[in-house]
Amino acid sequence: MRLTPLVIAVSCAALAAPAAAHAQPHPSAPPAAPGVSVPGGRYDHTVKLDFRAERGTTVRYTLDGTAPTRTSRAYSPGRPLRISQDTNVTAVAFHGRQASVPVAYGYLIKTKEKPLARFVVMSDVHVGDHEHNDKKYESFFDTIGSIFPDPDAILSNGDMINDNGDGKGPDHRIVSDIFQSNLKRKGMTGTQLLISNGNHDASLAAIRSGYPRAWFPDSGGGYYESEVKGVHLFTVNTETYNSDATQRAWLKSRLAALTAAPGGVGRPVLVQGHRPTTGTTMDGQQASNPKLAEDLSAFPQAILFSGHSHLNINDERSIHQRDFTSVNDGSMSYVEIDHGYQMVTGNGLADRFETPTAQALFVEVYKDRTEIDRINMAADKHDIYTGGQWSASWQPPYASAGTLSGPGWTVRLKGSTNQQIKDNFRYTDAERNTVAPKFTDRRPLTPVRGADGATALRITQATDDQMVHHYEVGVTDTTTGAQAVSAKVLSDFTFMPRPAFLDIPVKDAVAGHRYQARVVAVDAYGNASPAVSLAFTG
Repeated sequence: MRLTPLVIAVSCAALAAPAAAHAQPHPSAPPAAPGVSVPGGRYDHTVKLDFRAERGTTVRYTLDGTAPTRTSRAYSPGRPLRISQDTNVTAVAFHGRQASVPVAYGYLIKTKEKPLARFVVMSDVHVGDHEHNDKKYESFFDTIGSIFPDPDAILSNGDMINDNGDGKGPDHRIVSDIFQSNLKRKGMTGTQLLISNGNHDASLAAIRSGYPRAWFPDSGGGYYESEVKGVHLFTVNTETYNSDATQRAWLKSRLAALTAAPGGVGRPVLVQGHRPTTGTTMDGQQASNPKLAEDLSAFPQAILFSGHSHLNINDERSIHQRDFTSVNDGSMSYVEIDHGYQMVTGNGLADRFETPTAQALFVEVYKDRTEIDRINMAADKHDIYTGGQWSASWQPPYASAGTLSGPGWTVRLKGSTNQQIKDNFRYTDAERNTVAPKFTDRRPLTPVRGADGATALRITQATDDQMVHHYEVGVTDTTTGAQAVSAKVLSDFTFMPRPAFLDIPVKDAVAGHRYQARVVAVDAYGNASPAVSLAFTG
């Protein structure tokens, strides 16, 4: 089979300004990225969306989070898109052989009903200076304001700084300055900020001296109770919980009293603690404090938010229910992925389990439910290693700010007893998704040749009802019998937009040799697609 040219994706590190409707692109220059008539954010009505682009360009878009290609749906001017449910809209402007950078916008579509309280839940801020964080957090707070203009509380769930026993406790004052400046800039004067202790926060004394007292109102043990618009929140100290009998007794006593009060069985109680507890989110990865799980097991009203692991919130395993609800809240500095996978980088396949993506949760508590939305603060595609150096300090503007990391979760407390509530949980091990990904393109595999003349296998991304996690890729040189590629390659699901295809280098491919490729798409739960195959010549 003849090799087709490899298309090099244009970086979307910077968000292009919306194109002027009357301008026309230069014939040899890429067109400007399209703008939108309604910015991304939270709405309580259907959004009618038009694209704005340079004259003579064609705007193509997707609604599934993948980067548009020349075969994606074309926008017809004067015929707006109707966004009536939570959606990521990604668009590219094409002009001749040129294409703009892709831009993505996230839309949350709600009803007119007003929640009792709104929380932003974040963790693992890991701020150490102004230089790399001032502009970043201006962008992050702009994203917060586009969804919750006046959140009732922001929970920062541990690891505000990056102390490793090396005297960085004073860095808490830098975090405090950055957060206070942005709260003032955005007019969030009524927003409470509530902090938990993490393993990189130096000491409780360092936290207390770094922030206003109201942000960390503990009584000595690093734990405390708050009330936000009638919603009870418990901040626990997961650095000591397992061995702290006093803290354990306090939490159990207060939860028992609240849930025994009139109407208490059906009211959610929020809990934040830096480290996840055992047997809950992300199949228990990086978990500790088994006694926290034991103590919460009697209270299905509890919704526990935890960070620490940096594990991404795209993955549906980030929510778990058994005796109570556990939610992984991701990371504001960089995210991690299960180990043992490779990623397509500018230098071919490389072992990776981190990406410079920042994410947070947006939580709305209603009378009969709690809605949890997953939001990207920054998810532009970058390699965590640049020039051989590890870096998660990519600066704004972000073309992905405010996009959705995945569909929202809804926690309901259905039943008049604790057991009935548990029986009605939906995010349980028994209810795990069993739908496998599938390849929908007629030619899911294609051999391509890069600019350096090397052979690569292009995989057009499969689809899944939740998320394609990775691909099992095998390429055999049938001329010699040697294995040319054997890898588990991530689908780039932590980036927005996700690439429409992945180009897998066939290392040391020999011209004229015959190759046999076999690829399987796998989701986060291990559900696997039927294999697709391709025979080609190097």
